[in-house]
Amino acid sequence: MVEQTDAVGKTSRGWRFWAGLVLVPLAIAILLSLGTWQVNRLHWKESLLTAIDERSHAPAIDVSEIAARLAAGEEIDYRHATASGRFLHDKERHFLATFDGQSGFYLYTPLELADGRFLFVNRGFVPYDRKDAQTRPESLVEGQQTVTGLARARLNEKPSSLVPDNNEATNIFYWKDLTRMAASTGLPEDRVLPFFLDADATPVPGGLPKGGVTQVDLPNSHLQYAITWYGLAFALAAVTIAGLFRRRTP
Repeated sequence: MVEQTDAVGKTSRGWRFWAGLVLVPLAIAILLSLGTWQVNRLHWKESLLTAIDERSHAPAIDVSEIAARLAAGEEIDYRHATASGRFLHDKERHFLATFDGQSGFYLYTPLELADGRFLFVNRGFVPYDRKDAQTRPESLVEGQQTVTGLARARLNEKPSSLVPDNNEATNIFYWKDLTRMAASTGLPEDRVLPFFLDADATPVPGGLPKGGVTQVDLPNSHLQYAITWYGLAFALAAVTIAGLFRRRTP
């Protein structure tokens, strides 16, 4: 009986040994591939951040040129741009936001351009209790205005299922739906430029809205992830080699 038990134990250990010889290299290969994938993502993210920095600090170009580049398939997000026209304050839209730790709204106001097209400009932030334009009459600048800032690409869909639906009845937008912003103001969609312009921090009468609210929030943790995956692969290889060495040692 003892000999039979020993035979079964040896068979079980032998099976685990050969299974390990197959599975451990596979696991190491997977870990290495994940690390390499993160390295590739790191290079991509660094290139993206460099491109954004170059676009945002390049000389400002007119939004008509921005529209032409977008139509040609060029990336226009965060491109330094300028526009001139007349603000339609009665069509101001409000995007719920926080800025400098304070809750409030970004004001998206259509700017009527000389060629009859419209551009939604994120003029900046106002506190929650200053949503009503009557509380900040100085902000309703009249006549021809020139705005400089960063072009921002439109969103084609809600960024997350956790984001509430926009409430057009109360004029509160939880995500930047350009199509509905235009429709809710009665502007013809075919005359609305298919991107936004975030105004820079140039002071405005009365101090509101506060411009310069654009945030480049692109986390770049790919190096840490790559080190983690490569480290796990190295640790697994080291443990496996140590186990084989102990197995061969009398």
